Amino acid sequence: MNDMAARFADLLETVATKIRSLTVDRLARGIRIATAGLVALSLAVIALIYLVVAIFRAVAVPLTVEGAYAAFGGLFLIAGVFVWLKRKPKEDND
Repeated sequence: MNDMAARFADLLETVATKIRSLTVDRLARGIRIATAGLVALSLAVIALIYLVVAIFRAVAVPLTVEGAYAAFGGLFLIAGVFVWLKRKPKEDND
């Protein structure tokens, strides 16, 4: 009888471990990956902002500050026109 109780306890532990590995462990891995992705994305955005500020200040040295604003405005205008031309137009369902 004692052997049956021990086997039943082992069975319950095995089932609980299997269910945990199918649910909680997968979810924990997904949360860990999502967190690492968000941290990497945040660091990339901060690095991009610092890069733009550094380039702006480097351009402002030979030009004036107004010239740097004009150069960056022109670059952003060209980038905006390029993106606008690459967009897909909406299709009408008429």
